[in-house]
Amino acid sequence: MITYFYWVLVLALTLTPLYILGITANKWKAAAIVSTCIFILGCGAYFFHFQQVFVKNWGGVMTVSVPQGHQHMMATWKNDNLWLESYEAETNTCHFREFSKGAVLEGKVLIKNCNPLMAK
Repeated sequence: MITYFYWVLVLALTLTPLYILGITANKWKAAAIVSTCIFILGCGAYFFHFQQVFVKNWGGVMTVSVPQGHQHMMATWKNDNLWLESYEAETNTCHFREFSKGAVLEGKVLIKNCNPLMAK
């Protein structure tokens, strides 16, 4: 729900300069530039900061896929980053993958010869 509210707010902030500068002052070029900047900033702020904050703290929605051939074992939060553990039976390896804000500086830990009990 908070995600929808965020996008309605970004849309309202994007349309406001179009109305004020475009319709009222008849300065369409300036209105288009300001609106585009606001929209790009709103998208960047969501992707690089707010997405995981919304999911963790306020019940937002986020979709993560488990790689082909892996079995999902666990998910946990470390600060505002999501860590997923999966098991790959083919190589007998456990994978810990981090999903950080904006997919920047994501960590990965491999445990060889993992042998989790759930895979037996």
